Amino acid sequence: MTGVALLLPLALIMGLVGLGAFFWALKRGQFEDLDGAAARILIDDEEGDAH
Repeated sequence: MTGVALLLPLALIMGLVGLGAFFWALKRGQFEDLDGAAARILIDDEEGDAH
């Protein structure tokens, strides 16, 4: 029983920290351009020399 009394609040705190980190990233605009990074690999730049 003492394990549950210790782990339950710990799990709730970790969940709230994760939720807070998600909303922080959402507020900072981390999820605005999801297709840009995926399409960037397809762009052929000829500016630099390829090795």
